[in-house]
Amino acid sequence: MLSSEKIFEKVAGAPADILDKSIDVSRKITGVFVSKKQIGEVREYWKSLGPGLTTGAADDDPSGITTYSQAGAQYGFNFLFLAGWTFPLMAIIQEMCARIGLVTGRGLAASIRQYFPKPVLYAATLLLFLANTLNIGADLGAMAQATRLLLPHISFNTLILTFTIITLALQIFTTYEKYAKYLKWLALVLLSYVFSALTININWGEVLQKAVIPTIVFSKDQIFLITAVLGTTISPYLFFWQTSQEVEEQILGGKTTLKLRQEETTPAEVKNMRMDVWSGMFLSNLVMFFIIAATAATLNTHGITNITTAAQAAEALRPIAGERTYLLFALGIIGTGMLAVPILAGSASYAISECFGWKFGLYRKLREANAFYGIIIISTGIGLGINFIGLDPIKALIYSAVANGLIAPVILILIVLLSRNNKIMGRWVNGKITTVLGWLIVAIMTVAGAATIISLFL
Repeated sequence: MLSSEKIFEKVAGAPADILDKSIDVSRKITGVFVSKKQIGEVREYWKSLGPGLTTGAADDDPSGITTYSQAGAQYGFNFLFLAGWTFPLMAIIQEMCARIGLVTGRGLAASIRQYFPKPVLYAATLLLFLANTLNIGADLGAMAQATRLLLPHISFNTLILTFTIITLALQIFTTYEKYAKYLKWLALVLLSYVFSALTININWGEVLQKAVIPTIVFSKDQIFLITAVLGTTISPYLFFWQTSQEVEEQILGGKTTLKLRQEETTPAEVKNMRMDVWSGMFLSNLVMFFIIAATAATLNTHGITNITTAAQAAEALRPIAGERTYLLFALGIIGTGMLAVPILAGSASYAISECFGWKFGLYRKLREANAFYGIIIISTGIGLGINFIGLDPIKALIYSAVANGLIAPVILILIVLLSRNNKIMGRWVNGKITTVLGWLIVAIMTVAGAATIISLFL
């Protein structure tokens, strides 16, 4: 009988064969010849992807799926422009985070601790932990509900406990090298949303128009939902995870960390990092685009304008769009939850551990970093508990997105200040255009958050 470690190794190594078989099938279907050189280039590109890809994929967690589904169901194609407009914004910010990790050899919280007053660090870390824990609870609940659509005979309690145990085991009992591989391949589950949208009869002329031209009436509901979309797209947990994973990648490559690496950071490293980040963010926003398009073309056009859970979005698609679309959507919720929950818990643990100077890192074993893994267990455990206190799933999902939107400006300011500081970044400091765009993103997130707070009291 194979051990769990051997099974994991086989799973991690399987996709290379899958890639070759997929290419052979595509040749037969399309008649298009793909040379060995082109296959090699695809493989090299895939190998170059890492933290940026998994960070972008984690952005489309069940909270994001629910928020995008609600946008499509309630307002049709009107919010499609957000997918294209937020893509460069989130890519620029994530690139700053990755560059900070490469150059400083520290996670984001450790860099904030080094260069800013402690109260600023404590406030940012506490807000991140609270938002992430709420998000974890909402995601675990959505995963269990989606699974019950496929396996209704299994109880909700059994499923949510199972998912909690699996996500914790993956982080605690596997090495970072293997764990990163699982996350990387799991990111491909997001393509199910692209496939599901392509199986639906959609007016692509209207889609393209709405994707370019914003349609906003600035009502209370629209302002609230736009902030939720921005919060679930440009999310603080992604900032911390991206920076920390760049450091983990350096450690995996045998490089020295916890010191400035201004001269050691090579142009090739920065080029690969940027390709990784922009690829991951493109995947994230491509999926957002197709979720909004699919739910707009089905739910909105059939008068279904309110989504209560991510699972309901999948269920509502079944009678309208067909069994295949429904299954893809439901499986996507489960897969993205498996990807996002560990990243949510991990990013909070990185931040808190760096905040207090504890040993941290997924490359360390449990006995080497008890406090780091303890925070992961506590955060996931509280998230699990949220599902047993009667919290409305839609409120948990949407409010977690809005909470991210409200705290993002605070952390964004720190990111821009760090990445534009010559003493910290050396030759890898922000260019003028990048800095201007960084402050523009801060302004947009601040205005959206302020507008939401004001609208709640009107």
